[in-house]
Amino acid sequence: MKFVLLPLLFSSASAFVSSGSKSPVKQVVLSESNFSIDNLPGALAPVGFFDPLGFAEKADANTLKRYREAEVTHGRVAMLATIGFLVGEQVEGSSFLF
Repeated sequence: MKFVLLPLLFSSASAFVSSGSKSPVKQVVLSESNFSIDNLPGALAPVGFFDPLGFAEKADANTLKRYREAEVTHGRVAMLATIGFLVGEQVEGSSFLF
């Protein structure tokens, strides 16, 4: 079991390291002139921009960009917390540290 868990941990940690590939990465640059809620990445055609609590009504472009960045950051932290919880449940009592 330990031999299976160790490569799994290394493979999940490699997701946070840059690949170093030579292929160009497409970056979406949203300037103030062409910024709108409907052309944000993640706004889908049938639904459009999904904001059930109305946070975007009073927000300007920079605030919306900050909200989007915080959303991605919190999602990444939640994924790492889930992995940590699962690993902690698996290795409980199998080490002198726990």
